[in-house]
Amino acid sequence: MAFTDDLEIRRLGSGDTALMRDLLSCFGDAFEDDAAYVSAQPDDCYLGELLGEDSFVALVGIIDSRVVGGLVAYELRKFEQRRSEFYIYDLAVLEPFRRRGIATSLIEALKPIARSRRGYVIFVQADGVDAAALALYDKLGVREPPVFHFDISVE
Repeated sequence: MAFTDDLEIRRLGSGDTALMRDLLSCFGDAFEDDAAYVSAQPDDCYLGELLGEDSFVALVGIIDSRVVGGLVAYELRKFEQRRSEFYIYDLAVLEPFRRRGIATSLIEALKPIARSRRGYVIFVQADGVDAAALALYDKLGVREPPVFHFDISVE
């Protein structure tokens, strides 16, 4: 795996709504899901507030001023001990930039952020058919037994 020398990893803050929109477009392209990531984006005020929250982490991988990948994670504060878990909600790299260590670099950049917030673990889910994601996460962590995911309507 060739790590990219010209890769910049940046954590987005409240003033980075334009880069957040670039990240949303990146996710739309990488996941082939513009309907979810591009077509109904929230306004700048909402994005700025979200990016300003300590418990929300948006990291972008930038090459030549272009967002080529990114990671979004949420801090989940625990109740049984004073500590947190960090959940990687989305992680993607544009196809032409894959297999260059960008996803690994994004996860590595999340680690010190998590530690600074009393994080003791980072966890992520992957679809069983996504061989590349499974290979990445197997390399970086311990696979838990299969679990079932349920979406429960709020209606």
